[in-house]
Amino acid sequence: MWQEAFSKYTGEACDTDTVTPQDVYDMRSLDGLRLHLDHVHIKNCLLRPYFENRNQYPLVDDRELLPSFEVDLYEYKKLPGFSMVALERPLNFFQEIFQFDILHSPRLLDDSTTEDACPLFESILKANIETFESRLPKRSHKEFLNEFGNTDISAIENYDRILPHLLEIERAQVMAQDNTGKFYLAGVFGSFPSDLDNELKRFGIRIGKFKPGDNLLYEYNRLFVYTFLMELHGFPIVSERRTSSALFARRLHRMGEKFMVRVLGQSDRTITSLFSHPKAKHYPRVEKIALVQVSKDNKETIAELKKGGFFVDEKKSVVILKVKYRQHKFNPENVREDRALSVYEQQVIHPLTGECASHFNVIKDASSMTILLNDIVRGEYTGNIVYKRNELIQDTETHERRLKFLFAWLSKHQRRIIGYSDEFYSGVVKVLDSYLLAPDNYEPFNELTDLYQEVWSKYSFIQQARKLKVLEDLKERKYRGKRIGYLEMLQTMHEIMNELKFEIVNYFDKLVETALKIGDRVLNDSYLIRNYISCPEDELTPYGLKIRKYYGRIVMVLDEFRSIRKSRSLYEDGSVSGLV
Repeated sequence: MWQEAFSKYTGEACDTDTVTPQDVYDMRSLDGLRLHLDHVHIKNCLLRPYFENRNQYPLVDDRELLPSFEVDLYEYKKLPGFSMVALERPLNFFQEIFQFDILHSPRLLDDSTTEDACPLFESILKANIETFESRLPKRSHKEFLNEFGNTDISAIENYDRILPHLLEIERAQVMAQDNTGKFYLAGVFGSFPSDLDNELKRFGIRIGKFKPGDNLLYEYNRLFVYTFLMELHGFPIVSERRTSSALFARRLHRMGEKFMVRVLGQSDRTITSLFSHPKAKHYPRVEKIALVQVSKDNKETIAELKKGGFFVDEKKSVVILKVKYRQHKFNPENVREDRALSVYEQQVIHPLTGECASHFNVIKDASSMTILLNDIVRGEYTGNIVYKRNELIQDTETHERRLKFLFAWLSKHQRRIIGYSDEFYSGVVKVLDSYLLAPDNYEPFNELTDLYQEVWSKYSFIQQARKLKVLEDLKERKYRGKRIGYLEMLQTMHEIMNELKFEIVNYFDKLVETALKIGDRVLNDSYLIRNYISCPEDELTPYGLKIRKYYGRIVMVLDEFRSIRKSRSLYEDGSVSGLV
């Protein structure tokens, strides 16, 4: 089937901001090239290995495409992997900021459009072949020369034919525009510079997590900053190929280049693209494409996908899924401060026509998440998840595996659980309480005390963070989707903070710090201070007096939070023997 992939494509672009001219693919624009490469790479790097190893191909779990991204524990050596960069301009070889072996397009700009117009045509072809061959494994030389000995391997029209050999070359492919504005294969064996140390430290200082010369702060926050920086560019902390690709894309974006960096990892089996866009001011845009198995619980979606012919493998419910992400600036006042990326669109790609359907919800279905959580706590779920970045849990048959799976699942989805609706959250609470508080489980949990406490701590964090998420909305005078007045804001905020005060027996410093920042932001509201706090009391209306009263109550509860935090800090430093 893979040979027929996109054979019925007529030139209709998936994205509304991509303009496709008379040709099926526009090879003179970055958008057109990206679409063409989508099809070529899906066909040769996803569909072909799937159909050649259908019973062994490791399909991507839909969960793996949801941020935060999980660390890969396996590398599938037999699957294809590559990296590439495309620049929407001609190359300036000496001025480029990375190293590669250059290939030349023999189609020079002159008055003729025939190959004979270039007297050096044959010598350029030969030089390209020799350059390419020098980077191929020796075992492939004969086959390559027999097939492409007299071919213009730089021409974009020949890219899909030459791709199997390109996949044998370890380093990056390079594409650029020739003198006519058309894209061509401009280089092979590219090395992307990765100034990780400086990038990490600059970014950490900019978001306030590092201070120059502060070793303890650097040690404490380094992993957070590293994880956040990589997730902004679509990856977990993983292989050098993906790390260097992410940092190279970041550098090109800062330079104002029109570019696309693309990478396929042999461990994640996902084509990730980072590219410039007029509306992307701060970071390059991120997209991922993978072969995904639609959950059997998603019955309505499966029926509609079957009707539209979107399945690559109908028996296994496999589709080609493209996921687009939205980046978020770091915000220390956000309880979900580690959220660097979120999904804003999913597209299921038709394997024959290339049609993109964006109305399917394959990876963000809240109801299927609750069903999956229910299967986990019942021990009925069979699937993979990574526990603490180094242990693969493959089933939930025992309480030990169940608790490990539950911890990893809650860690993975905590940002969604914090931000989703009250209805969804109440379902999560019902499922978790039915397992963690069940009398029948007391005895096995006693034998797994550390694991049980890990899960309970994660659950408590989510419960407290949900309250802080409400405080974040209240800070903007929003409550349950409605605009509210200052009095209702202060009353509700005091009520929630008072509840939270008694819950922080399970203490999380980050949450307490966030609560203090939100409270201080409200107390420093210039309108509140000017109209209700600074003015004489006898000038206030009954409404204004109530506002002043609750303002004072919030001052008191914030002082209590500071006292708890100080006591906790002294306790952890060993200055006192117990909590005050």
